[in-house]
Amino acid sequence: MHRHLQHFIDGAWVDSDGGRPHAVIDPATEQPVTEITLGSDADVDRAVAAARRAFEDYARTDVETRAALLDRIAEGMKARTADLAKAISEEMGAPIAFAAGGQVPAGLGHFLATAKALRAFPFEERIGKARVVHEPLGVVAMITPWNWPLNQICAKVAPALAAGDTMVLKPSEEAPRCAMILADILHEAGVPAGVFNLVNGDGPGVGAALSRHRDVDMVSFTGSTRAGIAVAQAAAATVKRVHQELGGKAPNLVLEGADLAATLPPTLQGVLANSGQSCIAPTRLLVHDSQVAEATGIAKAIFDGVAVGDPAEAGAHIGPVVNRAQFDKIQGLIQSAIDEGATLVAGGPGRPDGRNAGYYIRPTLFADVTPDMRIAREETFGPVATITRYRDLDEGVRLANDTDYGLSAAISGDPAAAAQVAPRLRAGLVTINSWSPAPGAPFGGYKQSGNGREGGKFGIADFMEVKTIIGEPA
Repeated sequence: MHRHLQHFIDGAWVDSDGGRPHAVIDPATEQPVTEITLGSDADVDRAVAAARRAFEDYARTDVETRAALLDRIAEGMKARTADLAKAISEEMGAPIAFAAGGQVPAGLGHFLATAKALRAFPFEERIGKARVVHEPLGVVAMITPWNWPLNQICAKVAPALAAGDTMVLKPSEEAPRCAMILADILHEAGVPAGVFNLVNGDGPGVGAALSRHRDVDMVSFTGSTRAGIAVAQAAAATVKRVHQELGGKAPNLVLEGADLAATLPPTLQGVLANSGQSCIAPTRLLVHDSQVAEATGIAKAIFDGVAVGDPAEAGAHIGPVVNRAQFDKIQGLIQSAIDEGATLVAGGPGRPDGRNAGYYIRPTLFADVTPDMRIAREETFGPVATITRYRDLDEGVRLANDTDYGLSAAISGDPAAAAQVAPRLRAGLVTINSWSPAPGAPFGGYKQSGNGREGGKFGIADFMEVKTIIGEPA
């Protein structure tokens, strides 16, 4: 078992002051794989103080110094791809090939795109007699989830470094080891002491302490809407900036007359990849009455053909979901759909055949799902899709938007027709015949999917303050 019992504070690994041990469970075996220390309020205070001390000097570094630092970090990540992938695979269950080919490159992409955006970023402009400038914001607390652990860390660390901020990261206690490897990469790349700090912990402990801390200027959170509300409430007392990417329940609006054999497979991959543990997974297929039978047959063949296997083994299979709580939640939603009258087309309750341990989910497809069913409204976060029929485009758009969330939406069908529909969907990301975001483009949600954006110049801007200066000499 891996043991990483220290926190990274002020440029060094240090012992916790009053923390407690925590075992990270391998979801494929249900056995401990890593031991960490959940930090205390004292650990948070020490990390925030280090970030506050480092801010004045780091905020004054020039753009090229920061861009070159991002370049070195990217090279360090490339060199340790295998280590990062193994940590992700063991702790959250991503198959090793997907961890190395999808999870790690997604995180690396943020450093590459941010370095490019930083070198072109418009730090100031003239508006009449005023000069408007972007300046470093201060100390940023970062709270990140387990489903794309490295990606969502890098989506915050890269723009914060680019902006001239200092930071304290709390990675998920379910998948912390990639963050600890990244801490070493940052240190080796020359990130000054105190600029980046890492305190392991859980949400009610370290997460809450960071959110309410008086010396934190911004909290950037990715996770569930429920937890995001708690973060915002804790942050309100000190009126700090709250930057959030929260839950999703993405539709896949299949346009009438779409070539289903060509357009459905790419979007359904978004439901299956990462065992469905993606906030932008387009799980709600909305299909015109005339094509429901054909769409159901194509989707069934895809779901029936998905292999579920050991994440440590090479191959194109999917792995388990992250933990017992997620397994039980998904099983409950599958059963609720059956109980509420949906038609089970593929998969169903229980583990796949031959699996008597591990948090493995059968790839599951339901038809005849109505908008009032739990499985149509709650974020499933597993390899589960639903099919709901619509009669005309206006109804299809209404159903797509009939959700508390607005992180992403997919459209399947003719790209020109889809482009006309995209402005009608209330989501921060709309993909046509695909499901993935684009490196460097803004990423974030409408409605209860959060506020603020990550990615490229938009991410840099969200990690900065804007100042207006009037009366300077000409």
